[in-house]
Amino acid sequence: MQEFPFDTAREIRYGQAPALDALLLHFMTENSLEHSIDPVKNASPEQIRFIVSLEEDSFYAPCGDWMLHFLLKSHLGGDLRREYGEQWRLLVRTLRGALPAGPLRQRILFLCRHKFRMALAAPILIPSRLLKRMLTIFLTQSGITDPFREQKMNMNRRARTFLDSAFFNRLVNVCPEDRLSCASITDLRFELDLLEMERLLFFSTYKPFWLQEDSTEGLDADTMRESLSDVDFSPLRGVFRPERGPLRILYLPRASGGILMDLKVVRSLLRQGHRVVLALKDGFYFDSPTVWDLESDPVLAEDFKDAYVLQNDRASKNELLQALREHALVIISDGSRERFNPYRLSVTFARAWKECDLVLAKGEAYYRRFIGTSHDFTRDVLVFFCDECGKFRMYFKPKPVHIMKFSEEAILDKAEGIINQMRQARDTGKTVMFYSAIVGSIPGQVKAAIEVLNTFVAYLRSRLEDTFIINPGEYFEEGLDADDLMFMWERVQRSGYLNVWRFQTDADIEKSFELMGKKVPPVWAGKDSTYSTGCTKEMNIALSVQKRQPELQIIGPGPERFLRRREYGVGRFSDVVMEH
Repeated sequence: MQEFPFDTAREIRYGQAPALDALLLHFMTENSLEHSIDPVKNASPEQIRFIVSLEEDSFYAPCGDWMLHFLLKSHLGGDLRREYGEQWRLLVRTLRGALPAGPLRQRILFLCRHKFRMALAAPILIPSRLLKRMLTIFLTQSGITDPFREQKMNMNRRARTFLDSAFFNRLVNVCPEDRLSCASITDLRFELDLLEMERLLFFSTYKPFWLQEDSTEGLDADTMRESLSDVDFSPLRGVFRPERGPLRILYLPRASGGILMDLKVVRSLLRQGHRVVLALKDGFYFDSPTVWDLESDPVLAEDFKDAYVLQNDRASKNELLQALREHALVIISDGSRERFNPYRLSVTFARAWKECDLVLAKGEAYYRRFIGTSHDFTRDVLVFFCDECGKFRMYFKPKPVHIMKFSEEAILDKAEGIINQMRQARDTGKTVMFYSAIVGSIPGQVKAAIEVLNTFVAYLRSRLEDTFIINPGEYFEEGLDADDLMFMWERVQRSGYLNVWRFQTDADIEKSFELMGKKVPPVWAGKDSTYSTGCTKEMNIALSVQKRQPELQIIGPGPERFLRRREYGVGRFSDVVMEH
């Protein structure tokens, strides 16, 4: 087998060699992660780039660099064998704990053993993906939806008892006399907030508090609290420095029981003025809390009663931002039954990641996914956990300096600037027209689409007197993706200043190519705005606006012809696949 040496995963690129491209596609298909083959289950490259900092030809796998090195070579080294073995032991313990001995348990174990041996014979499956596959077999064959339900409820009950105890109050709430000196009240407030965060984060990783019934027996709160003096919390000071202002934080918890400790952290963040999105699992993943636990577990239902649960796994940018404006704590599902796999995360999670400023992740598994890879991520990531030796660890990975984040306020300012132009045009008696056209719906034709768009708008401007025409192609700015632009344009489109909304027709496209002195290429033949999911969304907006403003004139293909397209691709300038 031809080998392709690399020191880090970020060195791997598509397009370097056909054999390498084939190997990468083989890896992705064997792990059931390839978007082009299964676009319904797997995130698009553009959605992945919401989370991972990637160039156009970059390759990303949801595993550490060392593991990818062995998987691409199908080499079963000692470390990789141990990883596979750990996944198998997890599965066997789960089956034996959930199913009584008998034919059903034997059948599932034998079936999973076949899958496991195949993986060992040709080790290209990421061990966590193999575990997911075997767990799916177990859940579907047994009919059990959550074999850890009772265990998780007990963990939450113990954690609740601990949090209500005087021990916890003594552990966290004792006044720090040695840190009371300050130059100003603002400085003192920051120091106290920081100290509270340190204590809450540290003790939120102490598992006996929710794994044992009498977890505080034999412990001394003062001694435990004083042990924090040996821990390096310096990343917190930089992340939460006052000059950054209020942050939007995506919080990734680890385990049931610990989730109640995490909620204490979240309450502290909210009190400091931050906004928090808490992402829970969408289904069974051992002791990890799920969105369904909030309803089935009375302890969680009570503690999270004032949180807003965003039920839509494909929430638009508008819907997500509205939720964040109206609610300080928003709960979402990450859409997966794995620790962290961007290819299987929900659209809502990807958008939440993009809209937040900081990702606060708890657990050693997140250390592997975020810190143990050479890839960078599009947001600052702070990982904390308690290692196997009981030592508290904290790691910070800043986003690359080249990553731009357009805030909601910045995008709204751009929209307001366009609205002001529309208002001025109306005040001088001009007709205001918005022109909706294909931009990215034909793969590989974005540059040509913008040329077609600009050519036709220039033609319209030369023929229509006293008409102010808004051409979306003239407002693109580096760093803005489709999500940002659709959010901005919807604000403009609903402003109430539009007289005419024109949608691109096939005749418009033919005229553009005629003006450019070219024949219509086959890929453009017969195309019009109904081919675009962006235009489909805009037609729905246009009809909504027309109900409020009956005088709005909509020109172009009939609305009924737009119903064949789905939502526009997340963060991309081309469409998702057609419905079948």
